[in-house]
Amino acid sequence: MAEHKHGDMDIETQEKTFEGFLRTSTWVAGISIFALIFLALFNS
Repeated sequence: MAEHKHGDMDIETQEKTFEGFLRTSTWVAGISIFALIFLALFNS
């Protein structure tokens, strides 16, 4: 079995995936908050 060397793995793909996840989560949260405010203001 090969010895493990810490910090040797290429994690560029994982970093890009996580960045996309955070961006998407931020957009979804913002749209959800906007929708809730819109419903609260105009649902009378």
